[in-house]
Amino acid sequence: MKKLLLVIAMVAASFTANAQEANEQTAKGKWLVEGNTGFGAAHGAATGFQLSSIDTPAGSETVWGIGAEAGYFIMDDLAVKLGLGYNDLGAQDAFSYKIGAKYYISSMIPVQIDYSGASYDTYDASYLGFQAGYAIFLGDMVSIEPGLRYNLGLGDTEDINTFQLNVGFALHF
Repeated sequence: MKKLLLVIAMVAASFTANAQEANEQTAKGKWLVEGNTGFGAAHGAATGFQLSSIDTPAGSETVWGIGAEAGYFIMDDLAVKLGLGYNDLGAQDAFSYKIGAKYYISSMIPVQIDYSGASYDTYDASYLGFQAGYAIFLGDMVSIEPGLRYNLGLGDTEDINTFQLNVGFALHF
C-alpha cells in the first residue's frame, strides 16, 4: 500500500512540475514566435503554411502560402499577437496580416481571437478568426499546438467561411 501511495504522489508531483514549467513559458514579459500549418479550406488572408489545389474552369491550380506570427505576453497566459504572410493564389499574389490575442487557459489550452486580412488588387479579403487547441510543451522553449480554427468571412469574403485543423509550432523565450 505504501508503494502505491508513493507512486501516486510521484505522478502528482510530476504533473505539478509540468504545469509550473508551462506557466513559466507563458509568463508576463515572454515572447512567442509561431508558425502554423492549416489543413482544410485555404483562404487568402492566411499567415501560416498552406498548400492546396483548387479546381477552376481553366484546370487545377496550386495555392500556397507562407507566414509567421509573433506575440508578447502582456500578463501571465495572455499574449497580444501580430502576423504577416505571403499567399500565391494562382492568378494573384496577396500579402496578409493578422492582429489578435491568445490566452492560455491553465497555461496549456490556447484560445485565440483575431482579425486577418489581405491586400491584393481591388479585393478586400478579411476574416474574424476563432481558434482553440492544446499546447504540448516539449522543453523550456518549444511547444506543439494542435487545434481547430474557424474563419468568419467579412467584407468581400462575407460568404466565405472556412474551418481548419491547425498544427502550430511555437518558440517561447
